[in-house]
Amino acid sequence: MNTSRVASPNQTLFNDILVSYVLRLADSPLILAQRLCEWCGHAPELEIDLALSNISLDLLGQARNFLSYAATLYGTNHGTEVDEDKLAFGREEREFRNLLLVEQPNGGFNDTLARQFFIDAYHILLYQALGQSQDPQLAAISNKSLKEVEYHLRFSRGWMIRLGDGTEQSHEKMQNSVNQLWRFTGELFHCDEVEQQLAEVGIAIDPRTLYEPWQQIVKETFLQAALNIPEGIPYRQGGKQGQHTEHLGYILAEMQFLQRTYPNCNW
Repeated sequence: MNTSRVASPNQTLFNDILVSYVLRLADSPLILAQRLCEWCGHAPELEIDLALSNISLDLLGQARNFLSYAATLYGTNHGTEVDEDKLAFGREEREFRNLLLVEQPNGGFNDTLARQFFIDAYHILLYQALGQSQDPQLAAISNKSLKEVEYHLRFSRGWMIRLGDGTEQSHEKMQNSVNQLWRFTGELFHCDEVEQQLAEVGIAIDPRTLYEPWQQIVKETFLQAALNIPEGIPYRQGGKQGQHTEHLGYILAEMQFLQRTYPNCNW
């Protein structure tokens, strides 16, 4: 990407900010893909097993595209050769920039479903907006990813309605899952200096602009699902700055085991 059009007294600093933002876009689908693959062979029924596996593969593909772009930017900026594998398997916990929501445990299918719905509704709005980014690579990745997350949202929204408006037991479980995960949704729309600086030059999206349309998707879905929006205000955040819950360390221990045990191994 040619960033010479961006007025910045320190191009290196600007590029580092862009790398940080791209890693945020990469890490959330990467960690969520790892979470979803834990369902393989354990989902409630075969159709759901296949659907979650396919969604996991879609998310992994999105993560790879963003990680590859981040690696190119980093290498150009610092003269150090890195690739998507090094970024995925070589970073420490505090270096990951994923949203806290995606690292939460799978729990039951109801917990996985509520987590998926919240992030799907967010992703579809994010990629729609990023498709107009002044950064052509971010726009291209987002437009490609949009086709996939449209399916993801149809899947998670359909099951939210089916279970929320199903039996008394399924309704109670879905409402409990929504109540437990609601506290992590506020971080989706928290804007810090990284996003603000890049949004001002048309590269990133100010996540605050996505809040109202996301709320509308949630309200419409919950109305059909007979679910209630929790009264509490979402309050957990910090993942985008590298401050995670205790769950991420366990995810990385499994995900990075092979590369850390046998560095630079390949098939």
